[in-house]
Amino acid sequence: MYAKPTTPIEVDPTILENSDSDYDSIGYATTTQSLSSSVNEHIFENGRRYHAYFGPDKNLMPTDETEQDQLDLNQEILLQLIDGEILLAPLQDPQRILDCRTGTGILAIDAADGYPSAEVIGADLSPFQPLWVPPNCKFQVDNLMQTWTFQDNLFDYVHSRHLAQCIEDWDKYMSQIYRITKLGGYCELGESGSILYSDDDTMHPGIKLHYDLCREAMEKIGRSFPTSSQLRTYLKNAGFVDIQIKDFKMPHGPWAKNPLMKKVGAMLILMGETGFEAYGLAAFTRILGMSKEDATEVFTNGLKGIRNKNHHTYTFFHVVYGQKPTEQE
Repeated sequence: MYAKPTTPIEVDPTILENSDSDYDSIGYATTTQSLSSSVNEHIFENGRRYHAYFGPDKNLMPTDETEQDQLDLNQEILLQLIDGEILLAPLQDPQRILDCRTGTGILAIDAADGYPSAEVIGADLSPFQPLWVPPNCKFQVDNLMQTWTFQDNLFDYVHSRHLAQCIEDWDKYMSQIYRITKLGGYCELGESGSILYSDDDTMHPGIKLHYDLCREAMEKIGRSFPTSSQLRTYLKNAGFVDIQIKDFKMPHGPWAKNPLMKKVGAMLILMGETGFEAYGLAAFTRILGMSKEDATEVFTNGLKGIRNKNHHTYTFFHVVYGQKPTEQE
């Protein structure tokens, strides 16, 4: 069903020069620290804090400080992959930008700094964004799965990232994006892939099991991880044209020979310290009926896999964007 990528990632042979299997032995740290923050209207479950204001089932990802750190690290990883670009479509002099599921607000803040003449709005279920932001940036608590109150043809750019775990009706979601996008404006969708690849057949079973269970859980509740071709279809069906696909490889660990892939891989180990649990804990226990102990064992084995330099796996981050036709079209 899923085609294997044609261009492999070359393994750096120096990674395997000593007999130790983990990356710590060659100087890649695999721990990070959390920052402090606060969030309103939440519940605690299995030691993690989750959104509750619109209902705990709306978003299965945690909202605590650990998750906020992971979101910021994820943004830095993506900036590395896209060469520091905030938004990928050829946007010129935007007046209004909407960032859907803004998270910590880091992308909205960067967009406000990068486009000082634009009004940037970041929307999220949970209000854990910073108070000190550029004057042209603001945040609002909103359930983007409900009917939007934004007026028609309002935004030059609508950015949506990491929302697949929340979306049950993509047609409704995309129709609302299309309605509020200006004529000639753009929509950009970004989602993590759920398919694991290994060009040299060194896939670790612990990593594969985690990805398989995540995919099974989300498919069970009708919130599947989309591929880039599916994202393209969502944009096309909504009415967007000139659709472009950008697929970025994300290696697990600094095993790649390419310097950028090596750097991204090292950062992904840090993200994996909390990312396995963040993506899987609520999904495994609430949807698949697993105990916390069994779920934790899956996370532990998955983390062992990405820390082991003898296993070379990667996934994709899919970015797809399109333009709303102009009035003349």
